[in-house]
Amino acid sequence: MPPLPPSTSTFSAADHPWIDVRTGYQYDQVGLRALFLNAHRIDDLALAHPPAASALLRIAVAITARITGLDDPELTASRWNALRRSRLAEGRFDPDAVHAYFDQYNFDAFHPIQPWLQDPALRDQCDHPTGINAFVPGRPAGNNLAWFSPHGHHSAEPVPTAEALQILLIHHYYGRSGTGTPRTLDGVTSKKQTSGPLRSSVSFHPLGRTLHETFLAGVPAFTGDDQPPGVDACPWEETTPPSPQATGRAVTWPGRQLTGLSRHAILLVPGHDGTTVTDAYITWATQQPKPHTTDPYLAYRIILERKNVARRRTLHRADASRAWWRELETLLLAPDEQGAHRRPAIFDTLNDLPEPVRRSLRIRVHGFDQDGKVIDRQWYTAITPPLLNWTQEHDPVKAQRIAECCREAEHIAQRLASVAKQAWDVATHSRTTQPPWAHRALTRYWPKAEKVFWRLLQEPDTTACTAFADAAAAALREITEAARIRHTSAARAIAHAVRDLYRRPTPPQKAA
Repeated sequence: MPPLPPSTSTFSAADHPWIDVRTGYQYDQVGLRALFLNAHRIDDLALAHPPAASALLRIAVAITARITGLDDPELTASRWNALRRSRLAEGRFDPDAVHAYFDQYNFDAFHPIQPWLQDPALRDQCDHPTGINAFVPGRPAGNNLAWFSPHGHHSAEPVPTAEALQILLIHHYYGRSGTGTPRTLDGVTSKKQTSGPLRSSVSFHPLGRTLHETFLAGVPAFTGDDQPPGVDACPWEETTPPSPQATGRAVTWPGRQLTGLSRHAILLVPGHDGTTVTDAYITWATQQPKPHTTDPYLAYRIILERKNVARRRTLHRADASRAWWRELETLLLAPDEQGAHRRPAIFDTLNDLPEPVRRSLRIRVHGFDQDGKVIDRQWYTAITPPLLNWTQEHDPVKAQRIAECCREAEHIAQRLASVAKQAWDVATHSRTTQPPWAHRALTRYWPKAEKVFWRLLQEPDTTACTAFADAAAAALREITEAARIRHTSAARAIAHAVRDLYRRPTPPQKAA
């Protein structure tokens, strides 16, 4: 198949509406320029896909740093905080700075030479496009069965360009690994691609009263030792796309750190008037190893590779079945080199915000439950209440109480799964790795545990382990009520299981 010719259609990500926003009960669509010009009037983003919103927040924060001067690595920590406070006090982004930035760069999604966040070389380096159904999440592609979608190989409906740009962001940040569309470069053809930088992750973004506050609160501080001036660039700020064979590119702050780590090369094929996308190329952008870096909006778990020798950071993976309050211990406790978790680095800068902003600041949670390769399970989002006053720096007693309750809730959950499995084995005289009582009991337990958690924060003298054990016992009794009525062995096994829920492990004896 010959390569498709360059498009003559236009769609500016800066000036055409494609970003869903909310102000009160009013919903609208804006481009990037209007997003910043009116950020002080807009309450929040309203994108239908949480991973697209998480990606867009990173792009918006990088642009915020550019138009406010917060991207200067020469600023000391105190001067940087003072500048951010002054930008917040101004109440809006400077219109002249906004116009100057968006007039300087190309944001046309269908530009023949430099399409926004795309690689035009794919027209020549790929024999054929990947297909619009493979591009759009949820549509069946290839030989996949169309269980819940009317789309199929012979019904590849175009996508509105506004929606396609949001999907473009999902592929750049959360894209799959494995086999992609073959790409030929310098005579060598490969179809091996690696996963996006945020795949299977859950992000925690500061959420202000307006987007103006949200963007400024979300700017991460420079934590490196040195960064040469002028080397940091977002993809649309570079004159040519980075070479797929380039090696050793530094993860500079903030542009490349937030917007320049994509592992996928994409090119959209527009309809005749630019309002729709009819096809897309999706393939690998680089074969180089992933850079060693951390994202400021992700929590990390520390794993010892070898005892007392080396430590490796791994992502706190997204789990659609896991309620956000279970992460509060990680979010509220200050960094501890001896601890197993690290809260998102952005939390380290929030205590320096002006008091009215800090007290009202909430956290937006965006998660995408995926495996490490190709399976997309579910995306989700949540908003916390204002919780920065509970951090260890501001209220160590409350932070420790929250941490204690989180730990006890998790401990009792583990006990519940164990005793429910033992009860099933005894009552049915059979052993299975996935006993139904354990799964059903945990499903019933966690909503009860959430109510107990918030009650315990108001009752500091109540013993957390007993309160969560009560919730676990109630959950276990509820899901086994029929079995206990019909079978004496089941009733006896559940009675022993409930008793074991309240039994605390005996501490190890010290050697004499």
